[in-house]
Amino acid sequence: MRDIWIGGAIRHGGSDLPPSSKHHRTRSHLRVGSTTTSADEEISITFSGKLSSFSGNLGNHGSSRRMKGLFKQKPRTPGEIVRQTRDLFALSESEDEIDVTRISRRLGVVAEMCRNIRDLKSILYGNSEAEPVPEACLSLTQEFFREDTLRPLIKSLPKLDLEARKDATQIVANLQKQQVGSRLVASEYLESNLDVIDSLVEGIDRDHELALHYTGMLKECVRHQVVAKYILESKNLEKFFDYVQLPYFDVATDASKIFRELLTRHKSTVSEYLAKNYEWFFAKYNTRLLEKGSYFTKRQASKLLGDVLMDRSNSGVMVKYVSSLDNLRIMMNLMREPTKNIQLEAFHVFKLFVANEEKPEDIVAILVANRIKILRLFAELKPEKEDLGFEADKVLVVNEIASLSLMDLRIADP
Repeated sequence: MRDIWIGGAIRHGGSDLPPSSKHHRTRSHLRVGSTTTSADEEISITFSGKLSSFSGNLGNHGSSRRMKGLFKQKPRTPGEIVRQTRDLFALSESEDEIDVTRISRRLGVVAEMCRNIRDLKSILYGNSEAEPVPEACLSLTQEFFREDTLRPLIKSLPKLDLEARKDATQIVANLQKQQVGSRLVASEYLESNLDVIDSLVEGIDRDHELALHYTGMLKECVRHQVVAKYILESKNLEKFFDYVQLPYFDVATDASKIFRELLTRHKSTVSEYLAKNYEWFFAKYNTRLLEKGSYFTKRQASKLLGDVLMDRSNSGVMVKYVSSLDNLRIMMNLMREPTKNIQLEAFHVFKLFVANEEKPEDIVAILVANRIKILRLFAELKPEKEDLGFEADKVLVVNEIASLSLMDLRIADP
């Protein structure tokens, strides 16, 4: 008959026998063996902690919850999640060039990346049960930008599933607003890593499925003046003349929003850029967007142009633009478009030509020669909803055009 001992007490025929000298109780081991085996054949199961930490004996099923608690993984801190995610990015970018994506998926790396990204988003945005904790957001932000995490995150987007891509986009957008003390660490990071912006801009035209994620990230990044200035002064700006006309409406809409941010948010930067690059920029703007663009492009471009020119910081650029006969012709053609929305947007730019107190002679001549057609057009030009401001502007423009006279120009001419 086999004798079984547990914890040093031999169970034999239902009675406890004292342990032998060679079978002694250890501090943190539950030992299972038999009297017929040698000491070398004993099986030892080691627990983390002491058996005395259990309440009751091993046969007490009520202690199962406490036993499970011994094996529960310690919750990860925000910094640990960022570091682990960064390690997963590095693992997925193994130097092994033989189908890295397939190998990564087999190892579960991509699935773990997606879970970590979801956890990071929950920290920054909270969830249905709790609001975001400022201290946790601070810790996450510091670790995210302490080492290069944004670049591999962007590079890993193609590997992620759709939900993880959305989460990653929201994470990047949120981090642009997070402050450490009074510092926007995202702005500081991007200032030293502007090639990340190049990756986002170039990615917009690569893959429609990824383009919305790139534009979603970029929309928040251009809020930083250093980023907007970099795009304006680099070849990246020229790409947006194409991006706003992409055949994918959602991507083109996002690109238009970014383009507007670049030309309106940071006024001093925009004013300086337009003054230095006036000829190139407006030649491209007129030709690509106002003359050859689609309905959507022409409408958005006309509205943006009006907003840029009427900004006080761009007063010098405005005077130069409305002193050009070619620019006036473009606006007059837009007011002849069959769609009222384009006509209305063009009117808000056209009125600046008329209001210019130092109109060049060629512009006065065109306005006088087309006076009847312009006044007839304005008689029918009305927004769908009543707009008292528009009506007041129209009255001033009509009166000014009606009062123009070429005779006055000839008399004033020395």
